[in-house]
Amino acid sequence: MKSFTQTTSLLALLFLLVFAAYLDSPFSFINKNYSYTATASKQKIAKPVTAAPSDEGPDLVEKLEKVEKVDGYFVETYQEYEVYKDEDGKVKKEIPTDHTETLKYWDYSQNYGE
Repeated sequence: MKSFTQTTSLLALLFLLVFAAYLDSPFSFINKNYSYTATASKQKIAKPVTAAPSDEGPDLVEKLEKVEKVDGYFVETYQEYEVYKDEDGKVKKEIPTDHTETLKYWDYSQNYGE
């Protein structure tokens, strides 16, 4: 009786493996709407493109304006600027925008008594 159950188990396992392999193959009913050979022959090849820098507008640059120490924290304030450059890359003018950002972080040196 033991060999019958072992044989049945092995046959069931073999059937499941064969069925799973069939479902994974391109011939199964699940994959009938997909063409695997047609896509391989029609692959498109990417071509390198050189892109020129755009002259659409100014560069946006953030500059550190001030650093303060408030309640054991360092608070850095950054101001955003519109930077206009000429053809040689030299800065013609910088105009500050209304956008500012602050960065707050703990002063770890006070924990060590420095």
